[in-house]
Order: sequence, then C-alpha cells, then structure tokens
Amino acid sequence: MALQKIKNMEEFAEVSGISRPTVSKYFHDPDSVRKSTRAKIEAALETYDYRPNIFAINQNRKLTKTIGVLVPYLSDPFFAEMVRLIERRCIDAGFWPIVFSAHGQQSLENNALSTLETLRPAGALIAPLGRSSDFEVVQQFSERVPTVVFDSNMSVGEAFVGSNNGQSIPLIVDYLCRTGEPPCFFEMEPVNPNANKRRDAYVGAMERLGFDPHVIQAQGGGWAFEQIGLTEGKRLIAERSLPSDTVLCSNDRLAVGLIAAAYEKGLRVGHGPGCALRIAGHDDHPWSQFTAPPLTTVSQDYKSITDRSVEILFDLIEGGQRPSDRPEVLFDGKLVLRESA
Repeated sequence: MALQKIKNMEEFAEVSGISRPTVSKYFHDPDSVRKSTRAKIEAALETYDYRPNIFAINQNRKLTKTIGVLVPYLSDPFFAEMVRLIERRCIDAGFWPIVFSAHGQQSLENNALSTLETLRPAGALIAPLGRSSDFEVVQQFSERVPTVVFDSNMSVGEAFVGSNNGQSIPLIVDYLCRTGEPPCFFEMEPVNPNANKRRDAYVGAMERLGFDPHVIQAQGGGWAFEQIGLTEGKRLIAERSLPSDTVLCSNDRLAVGLIAAAYEKGLRVGHGPGCALRIAGHDDHPWSQFTAPPLTTVSQDYKSITDRSVEILFDLIEGGQRPSDRPEVLFDGKLVLRESA
C-alpha cells in the first residue's frame, strides 16, 4: 500500500501532531528533542512519504552542513580517489559534501565556485586548476567562504595541504642515478604549480649529484596527459631526441603515455637485459600499477593529505575565526619500485 505523499515540513508537522519548530529541530539533530517526541516523529516517517529537503534546511540555517569540493577533473582516478576520501570524512562528521569538476576549463571552475557559494556552504576544499584559473574569482570565493586548498597551491584560502615535491623528486632522482643512467625529465606545459616545483626539484637534485639536468617539454597543452605522452613520446623516440635511456616523467599519467609510445615503437621498457628504456613517474596514480610494465613512481600520501585538509577546514568552521597566517602542510612521498625502472 502506497504511503501518503507529504509535500513539505508544514504538512508533515500537521499530520504528525508535532509543532513545526520541533520537527525542524529534529531534522537538524534528532537527539535535540525529547525521546517521546522523537518516537512520534519517527513513527510518522514510517506512515507518511516524506523526506526533508536538506538544501532548503541548510539555507535557513546560520551555518549549513554543506561542504563544497572542487577538483580539476573528477574523471581522473587520482582526483576521484582524493574526493572519495574527503567525502567519507565529511559524511562521517555529519556534513554533506557537494562535488564539482572544472573539467579543465576556467569558465566551468568559475561557474562551480559561483554555484557553490549560492548554497551557503560551511566551508570548501578546492584543488584549483592552477595556471588557467581566474585568480581573482578563486580569491574572492575564498575570502567569502572558509577554504582549504589541496594539491595545487594557489596563494588563496586559509591553508594549503599537499605533497612535498622538494622531497619526493630528489628521492626518485637519487634512486635512478644510483641504479642506471641519470634521468632526463619529461614534462608538459605546466598546468599547475606542482609542475614547476617538480622541474626545479629535478634540476636541483641532478646538480647536487654532479650530473647535467636535461629537461624535455612536450609540445601541446591541456589535461589529456596520456595522449600528450603518447604523441610526444613517439616523436622523441623516432627522432632519437631522448638524451638518456632513463626518463623521469613529471607525473604518472604522462608516463603511461610514454610507456605506450615505447611499445608502439618496439622498445622494451624495464630494468635489465633487453630493455631499451627505463621510465618512472610521480604520484602513484591508481593506474600506475597496471601499466605494462608496472610503473616505478613516488607515491603521494593520499590519506594524510585529505585527512589533514578536512581537519583544518573543520577547525576553521568550529572556531569561527580565520587564522592570521596561511599554513602550508606538506607530506613526504615514498618510493614505489616496480618493473619499469
């Protein structure tokens, strides 16, 4: 038998015999009403087809329970995993995460921030596009909404949490130099601050070890990293333009494309007899263990980065005051050795 449909909270209060303010109080926090009242409301919920509009409730509250999450590309498993961890932490704490993807476009990032602000979120966790972001738009949003930035460090928000590129790149450069020919560095046109920091860290590490750095920048830009690695990799191999048989890629997605390029060109990737190239990356992207051969890389500490980002944001929300400084929290990477290098 179908339950009677209830349109709004006023109707539900009337049929349940409970005052509208008390019903609203229950939906904000069930434990805030008397046990007997809670039992009546829950019995009515079993009898009538009604579920409150959480967004409408939030709009009527001084502090909503909404947390905005914005990433450059939700379809990228790297960001999908970061979002999964953030969502779990928010839900477990009683907040409602709302996720937006910029799809690599400034206009969509701007629209996402504008839409998010209309929801009056308690706070936001954002990984900006970086180089292609509209800095003024992102800055204005972060001035109006408590914001923690993760992964891509633009100088906005109350704090930044990310990976320590100054530690992770030298870690893998040292390994590659100890175990074979010193690496060249394969990068794209920088899309966010991580790219420049990784290149600079590579150059510094090579010079400290007494080797000449060789940076190769792929032609073309955008967020199709694997395609760039494939196309440019085939060109570099065909032209014999690689200055070393060891290639450190600025990220794992670029390395995935380069491994595919080597395969198409008949070059065996790995460390040992019969291998023409060693290829390594950075991030420990969720796909990196499934390349052929599996990719040697440096892991980002996904869990620590997301946990700390959420903790800082919750502290901001609960404290109600913004810090006078802007802390930057960096987590070290760990070397992940696989067959590619």
